[in-house]
Amino acid sequence: MVNPSPTDVSTLSYEQARDELVRVVNELEQGSSTLEESLALWERGEALAQRCEQWLLGAKARLDDARRAATSGDAARVDAE
Repeated sequence: MVNPSPTDVSTLSYEQARDELVRVVNELEQGSSTLEESLALWERGEALAQRCEQWLLGAKARLDDARRAATSGDAARVDAE
C-alpha cells in the first residue's frame, strides 16, 4: 500500500488534488488495505474532494464575476451610444 501523502491538502492545485484523489479511490477499490489504512485513505480522500470543490467553486465565482463585468460593460457601452 502507498501511504497517504503527508502534503497539506490546502497547498495542492486542483490538478494535484484530483490526481491524488483518483489514486486514493483506486487504492480503496482494491480492498487490500487494513481497516486503519482504509480509514486514513478515506479521510485523505474526503479532504482531497473538498479541496477540488473549493477550486471549482472559486473558478465558478471568477467566471460569474467576469460575466457580470462583461454584461455591465456592454450595458455601459449601450448607454453611452
